[in-house]
Amino acid sequence: MAETGARTDWQTWQRTWDRQQEWYLPDREERFRVMLDTVEALGGPRPRVLDLACGTGSISDRLLTRFPEARSTGVDLDPALLTIARGTFAGDGRVEFVSADLRQPDWTGRLPHRSYDAVLTATALHWLRTDELATLYGQLAGVVREGGVFLNADHMPDPDTPRIDAAMHAFDKARREREKARGTQDWTGWWRQAAADPALADAVAERDRLFGAPASDHSDGQLQSPAWHARTLRDAGFAEARTVWASPHDAMVAALR
Repeated sequence: MAETGARTDWQTWQRTWDRQQEWYLPDREERFRVMLDTVEALGGPRPRVLDLACGTGSISDRLLTRFPEARSTGVDLDPALLTIARGTFAGDGRVEFVSADLRQPDWTGRLPHRSYDAVLTATALHWLRTDELATLYGQLAGVVREGGVFLNADHMPDPDTPRIDAAMHAFDKARREREKARGTQDWTGWWRQAAADPALADAVAERDRLFGAPASDHSDGQLQSPAWHARTLRDAGFAEARTVWASPHDAMVAALR
């Protein structure tokens, strides 16, 4: 991977990533707020956090802004998003990043700490197959300290409300189309722009070799209900698990170790 230029404005890349994500998830900041409220309630104001499938470090950014004495380990496999994360937090001793594939059985061996007060993830684990996610939950039970918390905010449809889900999907699709007509950047457009930046071009090419070109339809992969997540987390060794936040499109499940 080529070295990135010293003048690269990583904060700008962070902002464009956030705007692109908010096009899909207009209540994204509210979700982050509830996530950090739960961390503070269960882990205190100086937690050691594992930012799981961290991407550009969106969770770590908000974590360290709210809790300046927190520490964060970001783990991801995407070389382009990790390049942005490392550039954004360069020189900040409170955060470190690890490249690891969560589908591999030994990925936890790459972490710099044996346990964490909180493991946080958002809009990421739906890319795993259902069996892979269940296996990951079992591994996380060995990473979260006793009394610590795991929070997963993601696409979690409720199979008991198909008409509500269909109506909200149509409503949100119309909203996105209006905003795109006004120039809002979508997933594919963001990746096209990243590939054109000399500071990211090699990392995007490496990403494409690993995963294939970014899907134009932003496919949601294999999705499960909040009840499935809570039940699977309890089966994996967590003492308690339930939904702590929900929107018309997403939910967040908290699991206490």
